Amino acid sequence: MINKRSLWFLTLFSLILVLSIYYITMPSELLLTTNKPNNENSNQEPTIYVEESDLLVALRVESDEEMSRQIEDLELVLTNAESSAQDKNKAYEKIKELNDIRGEEEKLETQIKETYKLDTFIKIKGSSISVTVNSSEHSNELANNIMRTIQSNYKDSKYITVKFQK
Repeated sequence: MINKRSLWFLTLFSLILVLSIYYITMPSELLLTTNKPNNENSNQEPTIYVEESDLLVALRVESDEEMSRQIEDLELVLTNAESSAQDKNKAYEKIKELNDIRGEEEKLETQIKETYKLDTFIKIKGSSISVTVNSSEHSNELANNIMRTIQSNYKDSKYITVKFQK
């Protein structure tokens, strides 16, 4: 059976997913903020531009949609009265594994951002880790450093690929 903690997590995860899709589909004009000063003597109008990498956003949305489809399928097994206890346990463990993988991906993205000041998208599938870096500069040294940084988080050897895209 699903406990309250898991139910809250799934509810909040769904809410975050809906809000992120809404944010991504907003027209870009709404993302530009113009602040007009209160003083009429000042002629400056500060403008803040928000810019995101379309590629990284698209990859994240695709990954989140894939994960939410998998979780929905597993939730159907959990809520089905005809499912055996063993099937429900397997589905619950798979949901838990998917959430752990997503947390691990976010942790690695944060580590790369803090270490190298680069925006990245990381996808983990089994023992392979795919890293997409938002940079027009293609550096073998940087790719090797990123691979070493990621590998330092694991005892087992991982197959890590780094791809640079702008």
